[in-house]
Amino acid sequence: MNLKRLLPAAPVLRTGLVMVLVAALAACSSTSKPKPPELPANVVVLGVRQAWNVKIPQVAFPLQTNVSGDMVTVAGTDGTVVGIDARTGTEAWRGSAGAPLTAGVGSDGSMAAVVTNKNELVVLERGKVLWRETLAAETFTAPLVAGRRVFVQTADRATSAYDGASGRRLWIQQRTPEALVLKKPGVLLAVGDTLVSGVGGRLVGMNPANGSSRWEAPIAAPRGTNDVERLVDLTGSVSRVGDSICARAYYVNIGCVDAARGGLLWSKPAVSAEGVSGDAQFVVGTESDGNLVAWRRADGERAWQSDRLKYRDLTAPLVVGRSIVIGDRAGLLHFVSREDGAPLNRLTPDGSAIAATPVVAANTVVVVTRNGGVFGYRPE
Repeated sequence: MNLKRLLPAAPVLRTGLVMVLVAALAACSSTSKPKPPELPANVVVLGVRQAWNVKIPQVAFPLQTNVSGDMVTVAGTDGTVVGIDARTGTEAWRGSAGAPLTAGVGSDGSMAAVVTNKNELVVLERGKVLWRETLAAETFTAPLVAGRRVFVQTADRATSAYDGASGRRLWIQQRTPEALVLKKPGVLLAVGDTLVSGVGGRLVGMNPANGSSRWEAPIAAPRGTNDVERLVDLTGSVSRVGDSICARAYYVNIGCVDAARGGLLWSKPAVSAEGVSGDAQFVVGTESDGNLVAWRRADGERAWQSDRLKYRDLTAPLVVGRSIVIGDRAGLLHFVSREDGAPLNRLTPDGSAIAATPVVAANTVVVVTRNGGVFGYRPE
């Protein structure tokens, strides 16, 4: 049985003293974890070639790889931040935040934002530090850079906006903090002229000019008798198609929201801490036991499930074309069919665990490993 390990963090002072505790998924149980079944021989159905490779320092924090046009921005735990042209694998710039990271990267292609273990929001432009600002609480969600502003979601449920050029704080909206929050990336994205964030088990649409709420849609509601059982934070990558945004509530549900009207479209039980991906037809997620599940985007009904990668400690998936791309802790990168999860190909980038959810830019699947390998692959 999976347990949640509680880690105390520093008190946060606002109008009063608020204690923020961080919950992380512990890989411990009364018995050893099930051993994944032996994988069959790799039969190549889909050709995939490595287009380029870039090296960064080790990645041991919850990296969120950023895509803006053809630019991919990545970071190492030591604070190194690198912008890469996904078309060629050429480094556009490289810089340093000056301290180890707990969150990142957010970028618009030239300006990049990360958060250090000193609770500093650091903004760089083409590798040069523009400014840094001390935050009032820990942060595990990558900042969002959009419209020459930087938006930040901290663990005490505050959302803030900063001027990208000067670092001046433009506004802050504070929610009542929960006793526990996850030490995992949450949800923060731009949808048209609305800033969308995950607050507890809800997606919240905000006015980016002042942080006022435009709508709230519950994907999951707290349940249980203690703080651990009632933890329902939204976590990981989301799937957006037009105004449809689908997200995962930690170990409870996945659901889709209509961002145009702020209404819940559907919510279904699902058990995992990893985010989701998808396209106009399916929403796809990896469950805690390694099952890969596709739900119909229209109504949330289950379309198919595959147990071929069971117990392999999978990343969140990436849906791209006719493929789903998934990394695992053993260092394997799996290409499977979006129609039924059947294997298409299997690669080993550098032998270390896949450190972040794969992304796609310039028709290139970009993968980052724990050893700091950044690989660009192109299906043939």
